Amino acid sequence: MEDQKLENDPIVDETLVVDETEADQDGEAKVDSSKPVDLLADLPDDIKKKLEKNKAARLVKAKKSKKKKKQVEKHITVGKAFISSTYNNTIVTLTDMEGNVISWASAGLAGFKGPKKSTPYAATIITKIAVAKAREQGLTEVSVFVKGVGTGRESAVRALNANGLIISFIKDITPIPHNGCRRKKPRRV
Repeated sequence: MEDQKLENDPIVDETLVVDETEADQDGEAKVDSSKPVDLLADLPDDIKKKLEKNKAARLVKAKKSKKKKKQVEKHITVGKAFISSTYNNTIVTLTDMEGNVISWASAGLAGFKGPKKSTPYAATIITKIAVAKAREQGLTEVSVFVKGVGTGRESAVRALNANGLIISFIKDITPIPHNGCRRKKPRRV
């Protein structure tokens, strides 16, 4: 089952077509439909295999259920990126301006387990996965909202920029207690 080519997979079959040699007089690159370029080509092999395995499992589960959802093709150019970075995990969610989710990725989705889920490397990989899914629907510009104090927060923002999204602004929305809950009584010894 895993040996078969998975068709119409947003994770495996994502391609962009760009002609690298030609440019307009304005300096903008021309789009050529003859050369497909894989967006996730530079991911490590073990992560690619895990993503393909997850896709195969989803296809098997979808075949068991008789109902199929009709998917509407969207073309969204501007959106929001929410990065939740805790001590134990990093989650990247890309939405449109209303907050409807376009794509998301977490460290567990990419196959990281245990303490590796909160690393900057994991944040870079999952950001690449989420951006590849969102670029398929035309997302080009995002406003970034960062929440949490984990180690993957900065590398996730850098990865958004490195994967071709234009960042309009970055805002830290980490919740801060303003005097918070009532403290415990002092211990009597």
